[in-house]
Amino acid sequence: EKSAKSMSKEINEQLARLTMEGAEISIELSPLLEDDFREHGLENIEFLLTTTPGQSHKSIAKVASGGELSRVSLAINVVAAGHSKIPTLVFDEVDVGIGGRTADVVGQLLKKLGENGGQVISVTHQPQVAAHADHHYLSSKTIEKDNSLSLMMPLNKKQRIKELARMLGGAKITQQTLSSASELLDLASA
Repeated sequence: EKSAKSMSKEINEQLARLTMEGAEISIELSPLLEDDFREHGLENIEFLLTTTPGQSHKSIAKVASGGELSRVSLAINVVAAGHSKIPTLVFDEVDVGIGGRTADVVGQLLKKLGENGGQVISVTHQPQVAAHADHHYLSSKTIEKDNSLSLMMPLNKKQRIKELARMLGGAKITQQTLSSASELLDLASA
């Protein structure tokens, strides 16, 4: 119970950083029946969420939108990774439904996770998230006859700026988007 309270407090701090002010996680422990004890404890554990102050906590799946679910998942992983030695974390579009400042915070948190001694692999379409990466790969898929082939190409700094510009501006890369991409990369590195 003490750990659940401490963990929920830390998760709630991360949620506030992820622009979910007013959201609150609560970890509920319910005792198992005497003949249902398990090797990992005597309780069933459920994460409950409210996204609006004053509202009751409910199952995360019932109250969280896609973007909120992504941020809750990231907050939980950030806290859990801070208390364990998970060698590799993989996030597939953890930034769904967010952008701008929140995407930048997600990038910062993913980078922080990697600095805690583990490896973080993240698939993203957000330039604000990609700019925080130590290494940037371009993923592509080609289809030949009945086969599809996925490719991962490491990007050097010049290629990375061009890819960030494409992510920022779309199909047509202009001098303005290249300049913005370079600035975004510089800000993330600072």
